[in-house]
Amino acid sequence: MYLDHFQLARNPFEMSPDPHFFFPTAQHREALAGLVYGITARKGFLVLTGEVGTGKSLVVRCLLDALDKRRVACAYVFNSLLSPAEFLHYIAEDLGVTNGPCAKNELLLRLNRHLIENHRKGLTTVAIIDEAHHLDAAVLEEVRLLTNLETPQGKLLQIALVGQPELDAKLETHELRQLKQRITLRLRLRGLSAAETFRYVEARLAAAGNASGALFTPAALAMIHYYSSGIPRLVNTLADNSLLAAYAAGRRQVAVEMVEEAAADLRMRPEASGLSAFARELAKIPRGGVTVRARAAAAAATSGSAEANEIPVTCEAQHEPDF
Repeated sequence: MYLDHFQLARNPFEMSPDPHFFFPTAQHREALAGLVYGITARKGFLVLTGEVGTGKSLVVRCLLDALDKRRVACAYVFNSLLSPAEFLHYIAEDLGVTNGPCAKNELLLRLNRHLIENHRKGLTTVAIIDEAHHLDAAVLEEVRLLTNLETPQGKLLQIALVGQPELDAKLETHELRQLKQRITLRLRLRGLSAAETFRYVEARLAAAGNASGALFTPAALAMIHYYSSGIPRLVNTLADNSLLAAYAAGRRQVAVEMVEEAAADLRMRPEASGLSAFARELAKIPRGGVTVRARAAAAAATSGSAEANEIPVTCEAQHEPDF
């Protein structure tokens, strides 16, 4: 709706995990590089976790693009609500193993022969399991047993588990201690810092065709970070709705009040940790650039006061924040 108004070629804040919009923060680069290395070096078990909306699925999409299809055979499980039998059949089918109706022992024999043949051809085989926090203990045990398929030189099947922090909690249980001991690389995604949020929004706008300059005031970007706590999915939702508010108002730039309006419509309230982080980042902005109300909110957040959640924060920077 607002693309022509802001001279954009496409929606900069699509919710789908499109590698075109991948913004390589240090932690996202580390996660992607770690997964590529772990798979190509045949390290066995890899785990990537992160809160909802931190970009795990986008990292997986970029991983699938980064893997050399001539050297890596990949099974991608995107629906993890499967029984043990369904899980094994899904992996076998996605890897191109001709299975058809068969008993579990026959399926495992076929899968093993297929993995050995891939190994003979110089192919690395990997199963990437998204939403792995939904896997129950029985399926996770099947995952562990799959790594018993090996040669004296290494594992025939690499496993990458990707999920929310609940996956970490499951892997810490006594029941899954054998699986935990086989994990060779653990990676974690967290929310963006204020500086990363600024660059993230600007990078997505540029990727969408923005060439006219900043579409958000610095203070509006600070407010997006405040309400989203740097979670990319929430940044996208809030930035998209803020652009829509600016379009409806006939404005060419998003100001703080438009972000606050969008946040109110979306029922978005920052967590206590977000308040403290916002206060720390706000302290880096020169005193002349922030209103008294913003300073009051920052002081309340720093002191842990319950009043922090009650103060409507407005922050109009007169120049770029120094962070």
